[in-house]
Amino acid sequence: MNNQPATTGWTWLKEGARLFRQQPAPLTTLLFANILVSILISAVPFIGPMIAVVLIPSFSMAFMMGCAMIDSGQRVTPAVLLTGFRQPVLRELCKVGIVYLGVSLVLALVTRFAVDAGFWDQIRAAQGAEGTPPQLAGSDVLAMFAIFAFDAVALIALCFSAPLTYWQKMPPLKAVFYSVFAVKRSAGKFIVLLLAWFGIFFGVCMIIAMLLGASGVARVVIMWVIFLFILLLQCAMYVGYREIFGKPALGPADKVSLDK
Repeated sequence: MNNQPATTGWTWLKEGARLFRQQPAPLTTLLFANILVSILISAVPFIGPMIAVVLIPSFSMAFMMGCAMIDSGQRVTPAVLLTGFRQPVLRELCKVGIVYLGVSLVLALVTRFAVDAGFWDQIRAAQGAEGTPPQLAGSDVLAMFAIFAFDAVALIALCFSAPLTYWQKMPPLKAVFYSVFAVKRSAGKFIVLLLAWFGIFFGVCMIIAMLLGASGVARVVIMWVIFLFILLLQCAMYVGYREIFGKPALGPADKVSLDK
């Protein structure tokens, strides 16, 4: 792991944008395909949402592999979607996914006890009554912000566990440990990356709001911007992985399986 200044996070973001610009259509297709499959899985009563969480590492490997292929001058194909869903790697990635599920269950439990049960009822009531601001307790709002922040930190801390399992052949728990350790050691870079990412995103959304107002067109455009920035962050995460752990070598097995 290289010792670099915190401003390297900005370099990761720029490099991620460069990767995205090279093949935006295939990466956008990957995002929408992953979202569609996740929605379909989550629609299964009771166990669907839990299965979708367990499969997060498998979904994320599609983006990681797509970025690695672009980085190596290859063309991203739809078969990249199956990167994390082939055996034996699927079994190992699902073990990493169980860690994701454990984190999500802990957060759900914390939310249950930290936020008043009427909080969500007030939110739903405000959504049904246009122009009526919800009367929310300050403690509930602060608790939700803290939970969202912890959720974001947990997701970032686990972001390298899937590629470490896939490319480095690490056991799942070892991959989780090294991912958390790498993010902790590079905390300054990730803070700069996320602040720059959010700052640009917020600025773009403000410009759209000023130009288009609160129209339906503005909402559609902002939704596309959200998708674009999700992809940008995914590409930046790949760059971070490459800079910390080295560029992944796409062996013959990867190339053959992706061309099938």
